Amino acid sequence: MSTLDRRTLLQLAGAAGLASVLSPAQGAEADLAAARAEGKAVFYANITAVKPIMEAFGKDTGVQGEYTRISSSKFVSTVATEARAGKLLADVVQAPLPVLELLKANGVLAPYRSPAAADYPEWTRPDDTIQLFGIEYVSYLYNTKQVAAADAPKKYEDLADAKWKGRIVMADPATHSSTISWLVGLKEKVFASEGEWTNFVKALAANQPMFVASFGPTPAPIESGEKAIAISMPKYIVTKAPAPLAWGPRGGGQPLLGTPRAMALTAKAPHPAAARAFMDYWLSKKAAGMLAKDVGEYVAAPGVYPPVEGMDQVKVLAIRDLGDAEIQKWGAEFKRIFKG
Repeated sequence: MSTLDRRTLLQLAGAAGLASVLSPAQGAEADLAAARAEGKAVFYANITAVKPIMEAFGKDTGVQGEYTRISSSKFVSTVATEARAGKLLADVVQAPLPVLELLKANGVLAPYRSPAAADYPEWTRPDDTIQLFGIEYVSYLYNTKQVAAADAPKKYEDLADAKWKGRIVMADPATHSSTISWLVGLKEKVFASEGEWTNFVKALAANQPMFVASFGPTPAPIESGEKAIAISMPKYIVTKAPAPLAWGPRGGGQPLLGTPRAMALTAKAPHPAAARAFMDYWLSKKAAGMLAKDVGEYVAAPGVYPPVEGMDQVKVLAIRDLGDAEIQKWGAEFKRIFKG
């Protein structure tokens, strides 16, 4: 393509619908040219340890990626406040599915179907706007120097064994929404009856777990040997390596559960072409592989798994989204059971 052709293409690339009248290759080149002309894509997210992907995006596309970390608890208020003021800087947002559903209902998000996710499972496309790209999977971890494999819990029910009394750490089940959703998910996807699940929860509470604010602080007490087991995320086996951590349940056919990770474009993205380029890159096999390999994430890209032994054999299921009312209801119930 001549210089003139490229310049013309770049000027025209911002025109709505141009890519749709070009061949796929021409359309992709036009989109990327427009993204480079915009210069950067701004990414608001609650996921951590993504610096390598942001750097790879810049290197591979020539478009700068700017990352702002926002916790789940402050995500809606931060984005909604900026949007109402007409000052939302984000081009792409990433957060748990219920958070993005709320933003979509308030007109903050824009429809987009990335071609990079064409071979993703159907469950990753709940509508025409939000794309799921992974599951924030939760299970339990133990220190292999403190707990022999033969003595480790083989199934969730084993966490209720009295031999673990005073030896478990977990996020506060009265306030931590992901832990609340995980416990309710066990009721709906693992235990045969509500009665069996209720007995499990009460027995787990009787083991007097140590509570922390979120999953982030859960590995440290088992790394140090202060506790034997953490209800936590297997991804820490990757990010805390070479800490002697192993995960369960193994071998009994029980699934791992977690909340879906979601992303979408914003409706008034300051850099719309760069936003599409960023989302396409994030959903690519390359970026998904980096998320799995470097961060330990469980991603939806087919055939891509975190480097955690046995993780390619276990079933990982997305749990139901709990609304605010259910989170508050179950948080109060777990507060009563765990704290009296």
